[in-house]
Amino acid sequence: MRIAELELDLDVFSGPFDLLLTLVLREAVDLRELSLAEVVVTYIDHLAARGELDLEATTEFIVLIAALLELKSRLLLPEEEMDDLLDLAPDEAAEELLARMLDARRYRAAAAHLTELLALAPEVRYREAPLPPELRRRDLEEAVAGIWDPAGLGRALGGLLVLPPRLDLSHVLVARVSVAERIAHLRRLLRKTAELNFDAAVGGADRMTVAVTLFALLELYKRGELSWDQPEPFGDITVRASGSSAKRGRR
Repeated sequence: MRIAELELDLDVFSGPFDLLLTLVLREAVDLRELSLAEVVVTYIDHLAARGELDLEATTEFIVLIAALLELKSRLLLPEEEMDDLLDLAPDEAAEELLARMLDARRYRAAAAHLTELLALAPEVRYREAPLPPELRRRDLEEAVAGIWDPAGLGRALGGLLVLPPRLDLSHVLVARVSVAERIAHLRRLLRKTAELNFDAAVGGADRMTVAVTLFALLELYKRGELSWDQPEPFGDITVRASGSSAKRGRR
């Protein structure tokens, strides 16, 4: 059943859903007095009675209810709040709802037309255009003859056994230090001063060493040995030793 034929029995309206939309657009039914929640409940009861879900009809219903909710919210909000929150006046919102309904009808008609064309078309479609010249490498007789050629078969199998060239990984950075080494490095620096700049702690190091040092910083923070702050994105990172770590360093 189409959504437009959904029968409604509400306090302010009784009849099919499409008639309700028409009366709302003509302002014959006051949308502010219409309970859209009852419309939704009626549709849910309709789905429960049918025992199946029509995705196309349900999508149409959701679109129309969303448009009605938007239009009703514009009518209920005070005018000063509408100026701040909404761009369309109630009459413009009604036109927008009508436009959406017309678009939905056009889409349904286009979908039905494509469904008819698909039903009339054959299930199997053959390629009508010939292969382009660059793909016509060998004729059928030559290809079949090559199957029975022992030398050709040997060459084909030999090609499968050839190892591909080794990948060039020279561009991949390899960690030259471990996280434990960078933890020891940060601890040595924090014994000399209770506060240091992260850039100074990794001065002259490559990108991989900087990344490993960052992991070491996170590990020391997890252990409660230091803290840090960064006032702004991409700004300097200031590392500070915690109270217990500072006492151990002075000993």
